[in-house]
Amino acid sequence: MEAKWLKSNAVIKLTGASALIFFLCSSWRHALFQSTAYDLGWYDQVVYLISQGQTPIVSFWGYHVMGDHAAAILYPLALLYKIYPDVHWLFGVQAIALALGCWFTWRLALQATLPEPQAVAMAVVYLLYPLVFNINLFDFHPEVLAIPGLLGAVLAARLGQIAWFVGCLILVLSCKAVLSLTVAAMGFWLLIFDKRRLSGAIALAAGVAWFLIATQVVIPWFSGGNEAPAVSRYSYLGSSVLEIIANLFLKPGLVLGHLFTLPNLAYLVLLFSPIIWGLSLRYLTPLVVILPTLAMNFLTDLHSQKDIVHQYSLPALPFLLLAVIGTLAQGGGWLRSQRAIILWALVAFVALAKFSYFGSRYLEFLDTKQATTEAIALVETKGSLLTAPHIAPHLTHRPVVKLAIARFDAMELANFDYALLNVRHPGWQSTPEFAASLVEQLKNLPEFELTYERDEVYLFTKSG
Repeated sequence: MEAKWLKSNAVIKLTGASALIFFLCSSWRHALFQSTAYDLGWYDQVVYLISQGQTPIVSFWGYHVMGDHAAAILYPLALLYKIYPDVHWLFGVQAIALALGCWFTWRLALQATLPEPQAVAMAVVYLLYPLVFNINLFDFHPEVLAIPGLLGAVLAARLGQIAWFVGCLILVLSCKAVLSLTVAAMGFWLLIFDKRRLSGAIALAAGVAWFLIATQVVIPWFSGGNEAPAVSRYSYLGSSVLEIIANLFLKPGLVLGHLFTLPNLAYLVLLFSPIIWGLSLRYLTPLVVILPTLAMNFLTDLHSQKDIVHQYSLPALPFLLLAVIGTLAQGGGWLRSQRAIILWALVAFVALAKFSYFGSRYLEFLDTKQATTEAIALVETKGSLLTAPHIAPHLTHRPVVKLAIARFDAMELANFDYALLNVRHPGWQSTPEFAASLVEQLKNLPEFELTYERDEVYLFTKSG
C-alpha cells in the first residue's frame, strides 16, 4: 500500500511539474510576441468580452464566437477573467488540462492491470508525445480542455461511474462542436467493442444529437445563417455539412482521390511513430474512435491538419494511448520495459517536438521587443485598434481590434482610435512595404498624432 501511494505521489508531482513547464513555455512564447491573433487573440477577446457582460463578437472575424465552433466552455472560463482579466489564465488552464492527461493515462493503465512500472511509463509516453508539447505552444484552443474529459470518460465508463461519465461528456462537447463526432465514435466503441453498453449508448446518442444541434441550429443562428467555417475546407464535397456527409457515400471516387496521397501517408507516419512500438493488430479497437479525426484530416488539403503541431490531431491522442495500453495489458508490444518505452518516447520527442523554436524562430521579433512593449503600454483606453497579428493578442481586451494585413482597406484608417504598427516585422499576411504605406497614410491624417516611434515601431493615437 505504501509503495502504491509513493508511485501515486510521484505521478501527481510529475503532473504538477508538467503543468508548470507548459505554462512557462507558453507564457515565454507570448512574451516574445510569437502568439497570434488567430487563435490566442480570438479567444482572449471573446472571453474578456463575456466577462464584461458584452456580446462576444470576434472583431477581426465579425461574428459571435458561438457561430464558430459552438465552444460553450468559453463562458465558464470567463469567470476567471472576472477575478482579473489576463490572457495567462488561458495559458494556465490549457497547461493544467494537458498535464492532467498524464494522470488519467496512468490511472487507465492501472485499471487495465498494467504493472506499475509500465503504467508510469505510459504516463511519460503521454507527456513526451510531441503533439502535447507542440499544441501547448500554439496559442490557446478550447479543445485541449477535452483531453482529460475524453480520458476521464473512458475511465468512468470502465469503473461504472455513469454520473462522472456524463459530466466528462458535457465537458468534451462544450469545447468544440466537431468533438461530437469523436464522442459518437467513442460511444460506438464502448457499445460494440468495450462492452460498456449503457455508457456507449449515452455517448453515441449525445454525440449524434449535439452534432446535429450544433451544426444545424447553434452555428447558423450565431453566424447569420452561415455554415460552420471549416466547411470551406471540403468544398469539393459540398457547401454544407449535410451535403458533405451525403457525398462521402455518393461520390466515392472523389473521396478515394483525397485519401490515398503522399501527404496523408507522411501524416500517418508522424502520428503513429511515437507509439508504433506498442500497437498490435489484435488490440486496435480503440482506434475506431479516431476514424472521424483521420477522415477530416485526410480529406482536406489544409497542410496544418496533417501534422502534429496544430490542434487537429488532438482528439486521436487518448485512443492511440488506449490502444497501446490494451496491447501491453495482453503481453504484446515490441517494447515492454519501462526504460525502453521511455527511451523511445524521448527520441520521438527530440525528433518532433518544437522546443528548438525557442532558440530560433521565436527570437524573430527580439530586436523590436522593447519598443513594442513600450508602445503597448501607451495604449491607455479600450478604444478601437489596428495592429499586427502578433501584437493583437497583447491588446485584445477591447471590443474592436482589426489586423493590419494585406486585405485591410486603408480607407478604414480613420475609424480607429489607435494604430500600432511594426514596419520591420509586420507579421503574418503583411509586408514591410504595406506596413510602411499605412504609416505614411496615418501621418497624413490630421486626426492622428504619432505618439511613439522607435525601431520602426509606430503608435498613432487619434486626437481627443
